[in-house]
Amino acid sequence: MEASEFTPRPLDRSAKIYVAGHRGLVGSAIWRKLEAEGFRNIIGRSSSELDLKDRGAVFDFFESEKPEYVVLAAAKVGGILANNTYPADFLSENLQIQVNTMDAALVNDVERLLFLGSSCIYPQMAPQPLKEEYLLTGHLEPTNDSYAIAKIAGILQVQAIRRQHDKSWISAMPTNLYGPGDNFSPQGSHVLPALIRRYDEAVQNGATSVTNWGSGTPLREFLHVDDMASACLFLLENYDGPDQVNVGVGSDVTIKELSEIVARSVGYKGAMEWDSTKPDGTPRKLMDISKLAEAGWTAQIGLCEGIQQTVDWFRANQGTFRS
Repeated sequence: MEASEFTPRPLDRSAKIYVAGHRGLVGSAIWRKLEAEGFRNIIGRSSSELDLKDRGAVFDFFESEKPEYVVLAAAKVGGILANNTYPADFLSENLQIQVNTMDAALVNDVERLLFLGSSCIYPQMAPQPLKEEYLLTGHLEPTNDSYAIAKIAGILQVQAIRRQHDKSWISAMPTNLYGPGDNFSPQGSHVLPALIRRYDEAVQNGATSVTNWGSGTPLREFLHVDDMASACLFLLENYDGPDQVNVGVGSDVTIKELSEIVARSVGYKGAMEWDSTKPDGTPRKLMDISKLAEAGWTAQIGLCEGIQQTVDWFRANQGTFRS
């Protein structure tokens, strides 16, 4: 990635910007960030108002609203269990969402579009930390390969549109995200919200032992969603290149260490057990974030601080979040 691909190009704060998936973990954080930065014409539609899998409805929406900028944060997401159980759904639904949104955005001459992917696009056994150029160099992690293939297709669609239509569209690949608005459901959550719910319930129920999935040895990197939102705006205003850009913090922890932080944050003092019959997933997924760091952006929210904020939000919003 050449340094010239990072050049300031401020967005018009009065222009209409569509945040697809604005009620999700990432989309809601991006909405908050845009509002805080003075954007005055942000639009969004819930899935009940606009089904992005409905191609006709998506084209009608773009024809009617004519957004100048688009952040494509909408996706069907889930943890290991959900991805492993419903691979066809994760592949089909994400492909539909991406293709419909980008095709409609192209027809309606959207100036800037940011497509958000996931660190699972990289090969299962790729060297660590994961560099952008490792894309498509090896086999994917089997438990979420369908989701990964869909996200890879999104990156390639952005690149193809850049080549064929000369559009300044870009892609960003975040590491594991967490924070307010996360999915805490037993069947659909990722590891961090799942741990928060599990340990909080243990505290409420007076449990003396908690059993977690896997061995606890895999290493994972975690980025607070508010930092991700900051990175998204930074990229929209500074980056214009074909390669996806990694977004993360540049360090990781074992799942066991993560569970210990969560336990302290919720006040759990009991035993911690591990069910090694359950899958661990990829051994390690640490993002190489040197390109983004060299361009001038770094995360600001530490993991312990961010987890405590998320625990507090979880407890304050019982009964209102996805559960």
